[in-house]
Amino acid sequence: MTHARLCRLAPATLLTVAVLASTLTACNSSDPSGEPAGDFQPGTVVRVIDGDTLVINFDGDDQTVRLLNVDTPETKHPDKPVECLGLEATEKLESLTPPGTQVGLDFDVERTDRYDRVLAAVFIEDQTLVNAEIARVGLGVPVLIEPNKKYYDEVQAAYNEATAQKVGLMDVAAECTVPAEVADAVEALTAATEAPVGDTASAAAATAAGILAALTTAKAVRETLEAGKDTVRVLAIGADRTAELVRDLNTRITRGERSLASANIKATSLEKAEEAAQAAAAKAEAAKAVEAARIEAERIQAEAAEAARVEAERVQAEADARAEADRLAAEAAAIAEQERIRNLPPAPEPYIPPAAPYVPPAPPAAADPYPGYTGPRCYAPGGKTYRPC
Repeated sequence: MTHARLCRLAPATLLTVAVLASTLTACNSSDPSGEPAGDFQPGTVVRVIDGDTLVINFDGDDQTVRLLNVDTPETKHPDKPVECLGLEATEKLESLTPPGTQVGLDFDVERTDRYDRVLAAVFIEDQTLVNAEIARVGLGVPVLIEPNKKYYDEVQAAYNEATAQKVGLMDVAAECTVPAEVADAVEALTAATEAPVGDTASAAAATAAGILAALTTAKAVRETLEAGKDTVRVLAIGADRTAELVRDLNTRITRGERSLASANIKATSLEKAEEAAQAAAAKAEAAKAVEAARIEAERIQAEAAEAARVEAERVQAEADARAEADRLAAEAAAIAEQERIRNLPPAPEPYIPPAAPYVPPAPPAAADPYPGYTGPRCYAPGGKTYRPC
């Protein structure tokens, strides 16, 4: 760190903004290398917007200040969701600079960014450089946008500490960080590829499905690493580490795809074998059913024949019984008739009926006075003549 930077960071404890400003301004001279130390602007924190942006009152006005050389996850971007540890970065900045905090501001070559936010380094009274402190806890990454590089080294050094300690965006235990996602993806893929395939088609298919799901997750993480170079959580792990993780994922994905292919082949083979076994079992079952049906038909036929024989014998027996009964009845009737005839009284004299009286023949019928008439008739007394009614 240069003499000028030491001068900025080394004053005694500052009790007020005025003291802070005067102390830092006292260092407003050139260090041995000739680098100007710069003037510090006193201000008062009004509120925190997100992890790298806050509103500070200085020069008699509330102004939006963007921390130089550090970038934190988005929480207020209109086109992006709240990013990993974005809320934690905001909370960290709020804990460092709650409303009313007296701060000192230092600027770089460009005073504002394209959004008209003031670009500044922010110091609090214990000489903490807020820009670097956000990176030190792993909630921000160094960002260098030329020509503004005045505090880049401090932020980079703080970020290196966070990287070494694996905190914040480098923390494997934080679910949303890239290291955590990579670790989870690798663990899931390893477990899926090492799982026994099983000896049934369903078990092999389940293993294949597990490998496919793990591969899908691993490929999504790889895509995040490859396409997310401008996101803070990917930038946090660094280009070298990103490339290393991509290489490792590629190796594991290749192995996983081989395992998936092997599981699919086994599942297909087992499925075909099971289908063949099922077909054979179905064929055997069908043959068994046919044989059972034949036996049942023969049984029914035999039972029907036996029932017919029994019924024929019953009918014949009934017929024989009736014939015998009829014979016996006829014999009894003949005997009874003989006995009746034997006991009859003598026959009476033959009856000679008297001669019938003479009846003269009827006069011939009168001719029909209305030939062809078929309507109603009104007969005269005696019924021999009529007239149309």
